[in-house]
Amino acid sequence: MTQQLERPPAGPVHSPLRSDRTPASARATLTTAGLVTVLLGAFLPMLDFFVVNVALPTIDAQLKAGPAVLELIAAGYGIAFAVLLVLGGRLGDSLGRRRLFLIGVAAFAVTSLACGLAPTAWTLVAARVAQGASAALLTPQVLAIITATTAGNQRARALSIYGAVGGISVVIGQVLGGMLVQADLFGTSWRSIFLLNVPFALLTMVLAVRSVPENRSDTPNRVDVPGTVLLSVALLSLFVPLMEGRAVGWPLWTWLLLALFPFAAWAFVVVERRTERAGGSPLVPLSLLRIPEMRRGLGIAVPYFGNFGAFMFIIAITLQQGLKLSPVDAGWALVPLAVGYFTSSLAGPRLIGRFGSRVITAGSLINPLGTVVLLVTVLTDYRGLGVLTLLPGMALTGLGNGLIGTPLFRVVLAKVPHDRAGVGSGLLATTQQSSLALGVATLGTLFLSLEPSLGTAHGLALVLGIELVGAALISFLSTRLPRSMG
Repeated sequence: MTQQLERPPAGPVHSPLRSDRTPASARATLTTAGLVTVLLGAFLPMLDFFVVNVALPTIDAQLKAGPAVLELIAAGYGIAFAVLLVLGGRLGDSLGRRRLFLIGVAAFAVTSLACGLAPTAWTLVAARVAQGASAALLTPQVLAIITATTAGNQRARALSIYGAVGGISVVIGQVLGGMLVQADLFGTSWRSIFLLNVPFALLTMVLAVRSVPENRSDTPNRVDVPGTVLLSVALLSLFVPLMEGRAVGWPLWTWLLLALFPFAAWAFVVVERRTERAGGSPLVPLSLLRIPEMRRGLGIAVPYFGNFGAFMFIIAITLQQGLKLSPVDAGWALVPLAVGYFTSSLAGPRLIGRFGSRVITAGSLINPLGTVVLLVTVLTDYRGLGVLTLLPGMALTGLGNGLIGTPLFRVVLAKVPHDRAGVGSGLLATTQQSSLALGVATLGTLFLSLEPSLGTAHGLALVLGIELVGAALISFLSTRLPRSMG
């Protein structure tokens, strides 16, 4: 239902950390400048999920990290990010979404600086975990602000743009990371990939104070402590052993944690369902999953982001460690993927308006076509892989991913009530980040385990073949979506 909104009166800018207690009907709509600002805020943490991939060999050489610590440098960010996202969305609902956005951006700047100045590998691990936690405060506010301050076509366009930014940032992260590491700006080497976050975060804060309206839920709820603890235990028991197990030799504790996961997940669902039935405030209201668009969209999000995360991780390893390409050359090999994604993302909103969810189905067919082309290329001429030989498969993969990823956020959040924008956005963002991490942890670990025995080419081909199964599932699930996405 469209809300009646009015602009705030002219006058001095109020403190950005003061909670807005005015009712929803008195809040301003999100201007173009505000949308650009929150998207810039979203771009930074999504970029940093994968920007470190291409820098890991250099970090290892300079900090003497070793395989297990390197895994933590990469995984610590994603684990903290995924575990705290729903809580971040709930805090935004209660305390004010712009307030949490500003706090998250400020924390992201500080923790990025800590990453860039880290003197040891373990210091970098701690800074990366803190950076992931700050990203979890920031990211759900972006989707919540968009959902709560827009309606109708404006919301649809904004969510489509957010989806495009999300996918492009992952690709650009690896392209830009490679270029920055090799450029060695002012002798900073790998540190520049973190230090450059700081000025952009500060710029985002300045713009947010001027252009992003404060908003919060009209019925804020207290934090669900049991639900938060159980969700954290469930995610940690899954991700920590999957991401660290191979590097540390799969000791007993990794198997015990994995065995704990289904029980923690079951307990979380039971507690959340019981809390909601009793009229309480669960961390994740399971009633949201009764919304068909959210339930079916999240069903697609899991295999889609899982495939995408694993693909980007494995390609980075193949190009740099398998083919011994420089970080810049590895980055250039990904440019066709970025261009394909950007092209389909630009066309996406117009195509969605005309063809609805058939756009996602089309993308789910184009994407595996690109995977097949890459599979054939790898098996026929692995040693000759380069920018030109990878171009057709990369471009098709990018086009297909853009047609899936861009409208997916629009589908999931289309019918979420405004007063649940934060928790709905947190649930979607958690699914996104958890699936990206799960893809890296499962298919990425499988690739690294098989590479010594099968070789890089056949290991990559096997994982690409498995991704085709995920692509088939996405294609089937896309036919279950409502055709109209207006």
